Amino acid sequence: MPLKLNYISESTVPVEADCITPDCLADLSVAEIEKLELLHGNAQAPLAEFFEVSGEPGEEIIIEGDCSRVKLIGAEMSRGRIVVHGDVGMHLGAEMSGGEIEVHGSATDWVGAHMKGGKIHVHGEAGHLVGGAYRGSRSGMQGGVILIEGSAKNEIGCLMRRGLIAIGGDAGDFPGVSMLAGSIFIFGMPGIRSGAGMKRGTIAVFGEEPGNSRRTLEILPTFRYDCTYRPPFLALYLNRLRSLSFPVPETEDGLFRRYSGDLIETGKGEILVLEN
Repeated sequence: MPLKLNYISESTVPVEADCITPDCLADLSVAEIEKLELLHGNAQAPLAEFFEVSGEPGEEIIIEGDCSRVKLIGAEMSRGRIVVHGDVGMHLGAEMSGGEIEVHGSATDWVGAHMKGGKIHVHGEAGHLVGGAYRGSRSGMQGGVILIEGSAKNEIGCLMRRGLIAIGGDAGDFPGVSMLAGSIFIFGMPGIRSGAGMKRGTIAVFGEEPGNSRRTLEILPTFRYDCTYRPPFLALYLNRLRSLSFPVPETEDGLFRRYSGDLIETGKGEILVLEN
């Protein structure tokens, strides 16, 4: 049986648990894991105060319970697998470089912030700044895959440099803001100012509904319409997402409007909008 952490605390004060990674726990005994110090508010407290620990430490960690106030799960992990049955808090998988995190619930802000590699799959919803950059940083996500089956909030892919983000539902405002490169797929509808300040990269939008003003994408005036065509590379991306068990529509034969921009920057980015 893999290592199992069952969240038992009823405290409303956030907990920072950046030690919950296979890198940190795989070589420890259960007793040693229980003694690890977590930051609870402004004080240190042993992990056993918050989690009931059982199973055999190794490359897989199973977490159960409502961890919506537990931050930094999987931060900087480079290997192994974390499976969460419940909601998780901020900074899930921040700066991770390898391994896999799967959440059977929802996540809050900063999922995969500064991610360098690996995969994060959230079966519920996510908060702001998925794959984004911390304030003052020059780039955000630099590699890996982030899959959000539900909706997400503002500034997904902020300053993104590489990698793939897929949002199964709607997104908030400023998706791909200042992105440097990489790919963002939104299967619902984004909010306002998509791709503002982007230099390169691709934002693909699949959820526009012609005739519905609330479901029509607002394109910034600093983007230029190029053409309507069938991008050959999209089929490869969609097949890749299906291989990762991410639900996507059958749109390989669809036509997409292509807009290039942001022209206040290099103008080498693109927004693709599926025509229904």
